[in-house]
Amino acid sequence: MNMLPPDRRKITLNMLVEGQSIRATARITGTSPTTVMKLAVDAGGVCADLHDIYVWNMEANEIQVDEIWSFCHTKEANLFEGSPREAGDVWTWTAIDRDTKLIYSYVVGDRTLDTALLFMRDLMSRLKSFDRIVSDGLRAYPEAIRQVFGNVPYCVSA
Repeated sequence: MNMLPPDRRKITLNMLVEGQSIRATARITGTSPTTVMKLAVDAGGVCADLHDIYVWNMEANEIQVDEIWSFCHTKEANLFEGSPREAGDVWTWTAIDRDTKLIYSYVVGDRTLDTALLFMRDLMSRLKSFDRIVSDGLRAYPEAIRQVFGNVPYCVSA
């Protein structure tokens, strides 16, 4: 099996982290786009494993929760017959520490109560204690927080 040399892997990943597109990274590094994508997926798996190892039993003051919108293949509004099953809007839910900017939890899914509950359960499993949760006011948050954490300090930021 062919492997990229470590220095080329490092440059490729640095370019992706800095926001360079897959195709531009491939052109500049002389690597195929397929190899760039595989490297990104492999690196993402390592990062997820490290997150699961180290982000447990955490103490936090204020946890900010929010969602980041993206899409896979085609935006939800532009789906057509024959679009791949996984195509459409994708939301990355994040729980970040206000002070340290550590991401305690993240979940990728749709923007429903079911995903909010999955997200809050993962967040709860990683925390030892916290003071309050702050959100942008998405309607799924109050119910998910109540179901998972019970009566905890929660507020909506402007």
